Amino acid sequence: MINEISLLFFQQYWWLIVSVLGAALVFLLFVQGGQTLIYQIGKTETERNIIVNTLGRKWEFTFTTLVTFGGAFFASFPLFYSSSFGGAYWLWITILLAFTIQAVSYEFRSKPNNVLGKKTFEIMLFINGLFGTVLLGVVVGTLFNGVPFELDSLNRVSWHGSARGLEAILNLHNLSLGLTVFFLARILAILYFINSIEQIDILKRSKKHLIYNTIPFIVFFLSFVIYLLIKDGFAVDPTSGIVSMQSFKYLNNLLQMPVLIIIFVLGVVGVLYGILNSIFSKKIYDKGIWFAGIGTFLVVLTLFLIAGYNNTAFYPSLHNINDSLTIQNASSSLYTLKTMSIVSLLVPFVIAYIVFAWRLINKKKITEDEINDKNEHTY
Repeated sequence: MINEISLLFFQQYWWLIVSVLGAALVFLLFVQGGQTLIYQIGKTETERNIIVNTLGRKWEFTFTTLVTFGGAFFASFPLFYSSSFGGAYWLWITILLAFTIQAVSYEFRSKPNNVLGKKTFEIMLFINGLFGTVLLGVVVGTLFNGVPFELDSLNRVSWHGSARGLEAILNLHNLSLGLTVFFLARILAILYFINSIEQIDILKRSKKHLIYNTIPFIVFFLSFVIYLLIKDGFAVDPTSGIVSMQSFKYLNNLLQMPVLIIIFVLGVVGVLYGILNSIFSKKIYDKGIWFAGIGTFLVVLTLFLIAGYNNTAFYPSLHNINDSLTIQNASSSLYTLKTMSIVSLLVPFVIAYIVFAWRLINKKKITEDEINDKNEHTY
């Protein structure tokens, strides 16, 4: 009995860790969002260089968080990793390829004797910004809407879809979340530009494009959340482990875990405050990224928690509902989870290092003089 209680505790603990990493990743996708704005906000080569170098200072944070998120998911819930990566591999390969070309683009865009030209790598950055955000949003959407897989007695996955995961894009609810993440990433990028760049033309265009991107963001966000709260969800009987459909499951999860309602509302308020204050402030308001960033973290954290907590299947099977994955049946052993929990105690130190590095990098706003200085490293 003690082992069972301990196992459930560590399963829930590691779902919380994965949720925190997932929420941090969505915030850091502002790098990808900014890459889709290089030509919309940067009208001259110098302005584009400023934007790329502003983002270049942070792209490794996003990439590292993505790898850490994937590693934590693999180690704590290996059955999800094998089911998703083993079945929806075209979806994941597309995502990984998009992030691979991002790394190449930053490293080679300004290299001497670049035969492909800067524009080629800027197009690659746009591709990463578009597909990296939309497809990651679609993946998170499948936690609520399910995918067509089944497991045999040895937990080997069979995927019932020739598109191997890409069919998830055709689900409008998944796509609405993907587009929500896309426009949110662009909004966060614009707020980051306002916070870290000192160039009047870029700041003026940033404020204008903040309005353009906020409107579709609100539309897609509301459509996703409203449908999520009224749709049926995948409930798990805690005694038998049988999965069944339950009306208003995700709304019930919020109501039965009221602390998540508070976190969600604070997150939404933070995002809106950061955006609206940046739009309507007569002076340049450069703190919007922090309110919107923390708000983004809280909202995404809430979504992950209601997807896995409160006896909910976090990776539903549309082919055989009782093959759906839960934090109980998809986790590693008690020994593995306990051992990894010791390592997880280092997470606060890693966060402290990231905060220190971020403050050090952003100590001074980026300017045209810095970009034009041949002694400075530029992307």
